[in-house]
Amino acid sequence: RVGYRWITKLLALGCYAMLLMPGFLQVAYCYFFSNKVKRSVVYGDQPRNRLDLYLPADVSKPKPVLVFVTGGAWIIGPYNSTSVSLLSLPISAVYKAWGSLLGFQLAERGIIVACIDYRNFPQGTISDMVNDTCQGISFVINNIASYGGDPNRIYLMGQSAGAHISSCALLKQATMESGNGDGVSWSVSQIKAYFGLSGG
Repeated sequence: RVGYRWITKLLALGCYAMLLMPGFLQVAYCYFFSNKVKRSVVYGDQPRNRLDLYLPADVSKPKPVLVFVTGGAWIIGPYNSTSVSLLSLPISAVYKAWGSLLGFQLAERGIIVACIDYRNFPQGTISDMVNDTCQGISFVINNIASYGGDPNRIYLMGQSAGAHISSCALLKQATMESGNGDGVSWSVSQIKAYFGLSGG
């Protein structure tokens, strides 16, 4: 009796996954084969200090920029060469899909999207995640013009754990600015607006 329930639930889950598969494949295809996606742009010296840029078709004029810090319960992120497992690959695909879906939609509307990756637990602490995010924001602010972005129209968005981390990054930066300003490579005033979704 219990075995029958498990089998029917497993079959239902399999059918659900099959229905979603075309959408996942489309996102994966666009992510890996689109010439409007700059994948794994290095912004720091840690293995996870990478970001993906989603560019509009026309960058003849400077475009607004959204810096997106995705969530994942402080533990989920894209796989890298040091942490590949069969379990991590589907989770990594979901992580990339969050940023890809937003990136493609906004790029179609003329907005550049920079999806920042950062160290997760157990690779790093919350402080490491905040430092990585600050460094990623700094990279975008100081380099986005070379990708067609407008450094005077940069917005920050975080989702779930990413909302928590990005709001902490803003607070850390504001605290540094209110001190003597040593080591400040960007200013909170350069962020036009902050959006915290499902957290932050």
